[in-house]
Amino acid sequence: MTTVNTPSPAYAAGPTDTPLLDDTIGGNLARTVRQYADHEALVDVQGGRRWTYAEFGRVVEQVAQGLLAMGVAKGDRVGIWAVNCPEWVMVQYATARIGAVMVNVNPAYRVHELTYVLRQAGISVLVASLAHRTSDYRAMVEEARADCPDLRDVVHIGDASWDGLLALGEDADPRLLAEREARLHCDDPVNIQYTSGTTGFAKGATLSHRNILNNGYFVGEALGYTERDRIALPVPFYHCFGMVMGNLAATSHGACIVIPAPSFDATATLHAVERERCTSLYGVPTMFIAELGLPDFATYDLSSLRTGIMAGSPCPAEVMKRVVSEMHMAEVAICYGMTETSPVSTQTRRDDGLDRRTGTVGRVLPHIEVKIVDPAGGATAGRGEPGELCTRGYSVMLGYWNEPERTAEAVDAGGWMHTGDLAEMDEEGYVRIVGRIKDMIIRGGENVYPREIEEFLHAHPKISDVQVVGVPDEKYGEEIMACVILRDPDDTLTQEELADHCRGRLAHYKVPRHLRVMEAFPMTVSGKVRKVELRQEAAAMLRDAPRAGVRS
Repeated sequence: MTTVNTPSPAYAAGPTDTPLLDDTIGGNLARTVRQYADHEALVDVQGGRRWTYAEFGRVVEQVAQGLLAMGVAKGDRVGIWAVNCPEWVMVQYATARIGAVMVNVNPAYRVHELTYVLRQAGISVLVASLAHRTSDYRAMVEEARADCPDLRDVVHIGDASWDGLLALGEDADPRLLAEREARLHCDDPVNIQYTSGTTGFAKGATLSHRNILNNGYFVGEALGYTERDRIALPVPFYHCFGMVMGNLAATSHGACIVIPAPSFDATATLHAVERERCTSLYGVPTMFIAELGLPDFATYDLSSLRTGIMAGSPCPAEVMKRVVSEMHMAEVAICYGMTETSPVSTQTRRDDGLDRRTGTVGRVLPHIEVKIVDPAGGATAGRGEPGELCTRGYSVMLGYWNEPERTAEAVDAGGWMHTGDLAEMDEEGYVRIVGRIKDMIIRGGENVYPREIEEFLHAHPKISDVQVVGVPDEKYGEEIMACVILRDPDDTLTQEELADHCRGRLAHYKVPRHLRVMEAFPMTVSGKVRKVELRQEAAAMLRDAPRAGVRS
């Protein structure tokens, strides 16, 4: 009689011994302010400004009371369209205290995109930067206003309108704020974040106090945060990475938020870590690659670092190893998630070995369930089998703002959020992301996961960064193109060299047939590579010049 070993189901549930925080963001901040009043809460390195928790609590109250005086009601949408600055953080907590729904607006948006968000969310008050680099926010707001009838008031950070908001709050009756807070509940919506859609307009993921406060708290717990930690945040606040994994993880533990610069700058980031003796540093892989690549990298004293997060896109193993060994981040974590899940579902732990932190995205966080399913039929896969990653729990969004049909497409009747990511789960519950369903390359009937090839090519001595995409091919349906950035811009890399490097070490159908050497990848503001754009450019290149090895 033959025994068939059937793998156990690819399902895992997080521990529940630590209870969820059953509180509003304002209530949680108030407790931190009382407990750590004299500890530093917020540091603006470039602006030379800093606040203790007591001072931060007072200015948040001032902004909250100012918004109340402007007529912001519970549930009203208040937009924040700004680069990283202390005022962004103040607005985040002030809107939470008055029960408004803060709408994060991507600082890279132009007038067309701004107008869409203002209208779709029904924003009545917008807090915006004045200008940054080539963006004149004031001019763009004025251009958009004519098409946005709900927009009553605009406050610009850094001019008289911001001072006016603070003055309104200074003169307000504090009993009004207390009355408003008494009517709030942790399940109330508090935040709308627009996901970066690849087709059509982005969707507004609507998140509650319970969603994001608990997610920030449990991410911080996994990192071992206490009031002694100082967290350098070069990642954008408008994204969950900054405002949840960063700000809320900090304030729920009494830690300090350190803002290196208005937008990512590798030199400014390392300067901030050194000057402020930061214990934690966040970034997407491209940020860490830029920091490690600075000519004077070795001159920075980063010995205060112990932990941090690398997330936002697949984390190359070689980069992670250098971060651990050269940046003193022995406890650095990998986090996986999406905006619609507040965002983190799985995370590596401090005691995980380097192989776990370079080869997986960790295990499920407390009070969350994850499973791997067959994308076609929906049945739960076995451990070690690839399929779509689904997640369920307190962290799943309330829905897409005013879009019930699109919500139903993403969250099924059982409450499972379908991520669109392809993953595998091992016997210990560790999850490995193998790609996006839409990024998977099907070459001659073989499923090829770009992540596997990218990890392999990152170890090539000439390659600094790499993205693998599928391009149309008459014979195989799709072929593989490696888009690479070289360590030395003056160096060369040929298709033949790349093929020789892969031959015998990758299955033949995984060896890239096409090579594109680039100076930079098209990126989103949050540091993610625009793979859709890469694929489109690659396909156009091959139509115009079918021979591989073109340097762009």
